[in-house]
Amino acid sequence: MTTRRFTTPQPDDDLAAIAARELPDTDDAEQQLLSWNLHLAARAGLGRSVGLLPSDVVFTEPPLPAS
Repeated sequence: MTTRRFTTPQPDDDLAAIAARELPDTDDAEQQLLSWNLHLAARAGLGRSVGLLPSDVVFTEPPLPAS
């Protein structure tokens, strides 16, 4: 079974911090993470920053192809 890579927030992390740490060479990394984590995108609403919970799972790669 293949599992998507993910992380959980460290204390005081926001999505920008996770994007910088996990996708350092990716343009628009924060937006990329939102597209892979629709639960966070829904929480973000229109133009607001994403508040992360310590229990959040943040996928750091796109969904795997269906098998």
